[in-house]
Amino acid sequence: MNNAQRTYFIKQLASQTGFNYCGIARASKLDEDARRLEQWLDKGLQGSMKYMENYFDLRVDPTKLMPGAKSVITLLLNYFPAEQQHNNDLKISKYAYGKDYHEVIKEKLNFMLQSIKENIGEVNGRGFVDSAPVLERSWAVKSGLGWVGKNGNLINKMNGSYFFIATLIIDLDLDYDDPFVKDFCGTCTKCIDACPTNAIMEDKVINGSKCISYFTIELKEMLIPEEMKGKFDNWMFGCDTCQDVCPWNRFAKPTNEIAFTPIPEILNFTTNNWEEITTESFKKIFQNSPLKRAKLNGIKRNLKFINNV
Repeated sequence: MNNAQRTYFIKQLASQTGFNYCGIARASKLDEDARRLEQWLDKGLQGSMKYMENYFDLRVDPTKLMPGAKSVITLLLNYFPAEQQHNNDLKISKYAYGKDYHEVIKEKLNFMLQSIKENIGEVNGRGFVDSAPVLERSWAVKSGLGWVGKNGNLINKMNGSYFFIATLIIDLDLDYDDPFVKDFCGTCTKCIDACPTNAIMEDKVINGSKCISYFTIELKEMLIPEEMKGKFDNWMFGCDTCQDVCPWNRFAKPTNEIAFTPIPEILNFTTNNWEEITTESFKKIFQNSPLKRAKLNGIKRNLKFINNV
């Protein structure tokens, strides 16, 4: 195969594997992104997410993350649910309705890498989901899949922002997509105006230490700062406010990924159900869910904070 044939094969493979979009960029150091990340960290906007400070060199240079890297393949997987929660007393971010996306995407990336090796030849590569030190949104922009909105999310012009971003870095030359150079947010400030905790700052900078997702998922301390009382808008796990109000998400379509079919309890649980759930039931129902990341203690903490108990 020549470069064009290999590129075509990989993009077809991505579609067959279930990914909605695939873009490819040349592996190179992200100098501008390195400066932005360094400034963000220097301001302490990561809060207690100390892991964001680790592996800085790897985050901004794919050739250090995977020696010999030549191409960065970015893949988008839609998670927008066909059905919403029936009870808005306690809200859960849509990305957590179904099976843990890390498990779903890792399986797809492993399948893709194996198929590339079987059909193209000896290719070294590594697949990453957001738990690895990769600046996924930057690579998505460089590979033409969209732009970063004022809320910090990647926005695809065709289908909005309800996507997981996956990355496959390989040591194979390919044909590269043109970067996405336009910003279609314009003068719109809906996400900034709607953010319950004013976590969205100027110039697409997000104060991670003020985001509801940070408090309800990332914060491991049992006490949420008192100044956040009354600001969670019933979000118990994560927050979708900035995406829900984004005009581009009027183009969002329900996912075809069966693994993201909502867990019935997430759609139907009442406040009483959440208050009364036992550790045993929680582990059984949410064993494959992103909710297990917060653990039952974290869910109970969030519940009490929202209800001012």
